[in-house]
Amino acid sequence: MTELSKKFDVIIVGAGLAGMVAAHQAVLRGRRVLMLDQEGPQSLGGQAYWSLGGLFMVDTPEQRRMGIKDSAELALADWMGSAQFDRAEDANPRAYAERFVEWAAGDMRDWLSRIGLTWFPVVGWAERGGAQAHGHGNSVPRFHITWGTGTGVVAPFAKLMTEHAAAGHLTLAFRHRVTALDVTDGRVTGLSGEVLADTTKPRGESTSREVTGDFSYAADSVILTTGGIGGNHDMVRRHWPTDRLGQPPKTMVAGVPDYVDGQMHEIARAAGADLINEDRMWHYCEGVQNWDPIWPNHGIRILPGPSSLWFDAKGDRMEAPCLPGFDTLSTLRRILSVGEHSWFILTQKIIEKEFALSGSEQNPDFTSGKWSEVLKTRLGKGATPAVEAFKQKGADFIVADDIDSLITRMNALTPDAPVDPAHIKAQIAARDGQLTNPFAKDAQITAIRGARAYRGDKLIRTAKPHAILDPANGPLIAVRLNILTRKSLGGLHTDIQGRVLTPDGAVFDGLYAAGEVCGFGGGGYHGYNALEGTFLGGCIFSGRIAGDNA
Repeated sequence: MTELSKKFDVIIVGAGLAGMVAAHQAVLRGRRVLMLDQEGPQSLGGQAYWSLGGLFMVDTPEQRRMGIKDSAELALADWMGSAQFDRAEDANPRAYAERFVEWAAGDMRDWLSRIGLTWFPVVGWAERGGAQAHGHGNSVPRFHITWGTGTGVVAPFAKLMTEHAAAGHLTLAFRHRVTALDVTDGRVTGLSGEVLADTTKPRGESTSREVTGDFSYAADSVILTTGGIGGNHDMVRRHWPTDRLGQPPKTMVAGVPDYVDGQMHEIARAAGADLINEDRMWHYCEGVQNWDPIWPNHGIRILPGPSSLWFDAKGDRMEAPCLPGFDTLSTLRRILSVGEHSWFILTQKIIEKEFALSGSEQNPDFTSGKWSEVLKTRLGKGATPAVEAFKQKGADFIVADDIDSLITRMNALTPDAPVDPAHIKAQIAARDGQLTNPFAKDAQITAIRGARAYRGDKLIRTAKPHAILDPANGPLIAVRLNILTRKSLGGLHTDIQGRVLTPDGAVFDGLYAAGEVCGFGGGGYHGYNALEGTFLGGCIFSGRIAGDNA
């Protein structure tokens, strides 16, 4: 072996956000902690680094300043209406959800503020639902973008890791890939694996799997924080809920690097751990191919405002709640009912006001944390530079001066699934005709007007309603949208103390889990649907629980 076997109080597998939070909490308790990760030190922070940095928080000063009336009761009602828990094994996920909402409406903001996080003052309104009050969706805006985006979320915790390591409380071991959990008399007592060759590859890029040695460590407790399965499309398809969403697409783009492969799920299962709700997953409908990719098959999600017209692969305009930004899984099911891709058709006015791209690297103004950059980028003329780059260089973007040219180029991009030009034009013309009066029967126009009643949307996220076919609002833009893999909503079954359970419901002594590997808590605290901002928040919340108990 390349290293002598050592004994630690706690070993954490995975140096992402949940792992860092768990390590911090364990160190505060006086525990000696070892943190392992198969990637290099440049990847500290994991997937959170690439995120937009949005956090679901309730009844905050930011909300109140925007005139938003929120409460723990309303947030919990929204959560339960979205989660739709209906399985016997949902008891622990439900308990996590209840406690998370309580925290999100309580100490969450102050705790994170003390760590060093701050937030953009305009609260975003994500996943709006669009059906019934007791069903899926956020009744009010709750999406708080962290200044610095995902890098701003990661940086304070990464600094704490450096400080804990310098003080001798934390040992960091990168390029250590765990291959087995050691179990003695029904208790996890340590782990073993392979040391991989050092790498200088930038964060996110594929790295070598050359093995240079092996290792074995013992511990009182092991915490798994290794993320989900979104980079392993074979595993995604294996768990795909065909009864609810239809057949999985043959082609998808990846919203996460290839090391997000779900292997720790299988290692834990082989050791005796229980996994639940593996068929619950969260993939986006608005994925586009990254023209400047970092990882293989790199996809980026468009974060749309409510105005783009959304058509399925056959050219039929999709009905409510399958509108941009309203109900992700309903829209995913609707798209897959007739094909694998869909289309946005919009104007230059819409792309300038409404289009954003997910990810820290696609939002350098927010990532910079500088007001001057945000004002220049978001309120200046034109779309953001990142959006303009995709419009000019992205393989899925088409720009044309008239609708006939636009549709001709759409059909050239998808020759196996052409749309009928007359049908498309008739649907857009009918929609445009609804703008004559201040009232309309078109659900999307009603939704746009409702969105603009919120100051935040009117200021930076929702264009003034206008006719799509009026040349004064052009040029016209079409975007082919792909399914983009992202989050696992199920995983290792844990109790409210973060302890992993066995298939018979017993505590698997010595083993804990936090973050996406356990469905962000309990084995799936989202249930069937996410309200957004709940992924980073779930990593932090479940990481705190595991670190406090391991």
